[in-house]
Amino acid sequence: MNQIQKKMYKTVFKPFLDFLISLIILIVLSPLFLMITIVLIFYYKGNPFFTQERPGKNEKIFKIIKYKTMDDKKDSNGNFLTDSERLNSIGYYLRKYSLDELPQLINVLKRDMSLIGPRPLLVEYLAFYDETQKCRHNVRPGITGWAQVNGRNAISWEKKFEYDIFYVNNLSIMLDIKIVKLTILKIIKKE
Repeated sequence: MNQIQKKMYKTVFKPFLDFLISLIILIVLSPLFLMITIVLIFYYKGNPFFTQERPGKNEKIFKIIKYKTMDDKKDSNGNFLTDSERLNSIGYYLRKYSLDELPQLINVLKRDMSLIGPRPLLVEYLAFYDETQKCRHNVRPGITGWAQVNGRNAISWEKKFEYDIFYVNNLSIMLDIKIVKLTILKIIKKE
């Protein structure tokens, strides 16, 4: 793939495919989306979604949308309990099957995110990136990415950044297809 083709894929075809595929997935999975949303509305007595500010392309801040998977339980001092103490049974299954990520398709439709790209990290981390690590923000963050299919939480931060930079520097339709295949395998295997 030459540089012109890469640029066309990155600027025209990838955003178009992101929008089209996300829209199709949301339409096809709308009964599941609706069912999960209703269950969580009753379970949490209100908002079924978790939103959090994250840096996107060019470090532009956006609100990532996920299904809520943890209770809002706090200790006697008003501090949230640990994640493991707050993760509930519904949240466990949503995470196990990656269904908590489903609302991020809305972020893709809004062009805050891409289906594939470096996962958006917390805003607080921006101050700690070196110049090489900042390159991860040259593309839209993704729901899945090269680091997620190569170890996800089982690899070091340094390795995650290495994979993210590799993705940014080698973004192509073939790499995206490979990531989609590996993501589907990991979801099926529940990794």
